[in-house]
Amino acid sequence: MDRLDNTIRPYAWGSPTAIPQLLGVEPTGEPQAEMWMGAHPGAPSRTDRGTLVEVVGADPEKELGPAAVAKFGPRLPFLLKLLAAGAPLSLQVHPDLVQAKEGYADEERRGIPVDAPHRNYKDANHKPELICALTEFDGLCGFRAPLEAAALLDDLGVDSLKPYVDLLHAHPEDAALREVLTAILSADPDEMARTVAEAAAACDRLGGAYAPYADIAHHYPGDPGVIAAMLLNHVRLQPGEALYLGAGIPHAYLNGLGVEIMANSDNVLRCGLTPKHVDVPELLRIVRFRAGDPGVLRPEASPDGEEVYETPIDEFRLSRYVLPEAGTARDLTRTTPQILLCTAGAVRAGEHDLTPGRSVFVPAGERVEVSGTGTVFRATVVA
Repeated sequence: MDRLDNTIRPYAWGSPTAIPQLLGVEPTGEPQAEMWMGAHPGAPSRTDRGTLVEVVGADPEKELGPAAVAKFGPRLPFLLKLLAAGAPLSLQVHPDLVQAKEGYADEERRGIPVDAPHRNYKDANHKPELICALTEFDGLCGFRAPLEAAALLDDLGVDSLKPYVDLLHAHPEDAALREVLTAILSADPDEMARTVAEAAAACDRLGGAYAPYADIAHHYPGDPGVIAAMLLNHVRLQPGEALYLGAGIPHAYLNGLGVEIMANSDNVLRCGLTPKHVDVPELLRIVRFRAGDPGVLRPEASPDGEEVYETPIDEFRLSRYVLPEAGTARDLTRTTPQILLCTAGAVRAGEHDLTPGRSVFVPAGERVEVSGTGTVFRATVVA
């Protein structure tokens, strides 16, 4: 079992205080957006045996187990994070596995460098993800019912939004959503900037349900993503609640601290709220224009105290244990690789003492018990 030393990514949208507060250290004054736990080549966790990439690469079957290697190959298929949003992230979608493979192969054929700013597919993998709130956590997830989005836009009283309102009343619903998002992202930039400014002023004036969009517009003045965001469900998670974000689902995180887990991929197509490249035709090919409830997840408890966040994919499985008293011990031994992350209290995992924000990698089949008083998240795979 290896204690992990993890990299914190200083993305501009990150909170300067949330991760330091969890870790019990002084803030640096700089944004601290994400702490990565895993074997992603961009920032692999470090151990006494080398980086986790090196550890897994030296003996994949021993570290990951034969079943996981047979199913996912000789690599850890998930990345676990602490994510601390102090400002809205970009509005984005992720491809499914077939789309990712096709898109990656196409861009490779065309000779687009992997680090090119206009490249869409950095790898051939999909990127389903799950975010579990540690504090109140605001986000956008999936399309609202078109008539609900139409009412939200109409009540702003902005004349240049009227064509979008009319389109949202058309049928069928998926075609209406597609037409409106296409129109928003294809609009003249100067005209859209004026529309966004008027809409932002109205959101400021109205408050209430419009407050999140006023905040988004404050961070991204003139960005068409401000209007696109109003087509989506606004969700406020309470601590312990989660969202699963599958392929083609437009989403954005707005504010809060959470535990995030995802398949090991960097494939993102952006819809707005970003200065980065927006490939509108490819985005429209990937987005699933289905309205519906965002589907807030609550953990399902098992008799041994494990609380599981059920998802329909196998690259990751996230659960948590809330240990009520120091005498409680749980056997967490599995035939698959695990990362254990403490988020509250003080717990012991094997020979390692963990406080909030500290984590360990447990190779497949290695015996591990956790005890103490606190909360431990367990990340593993289904194999």
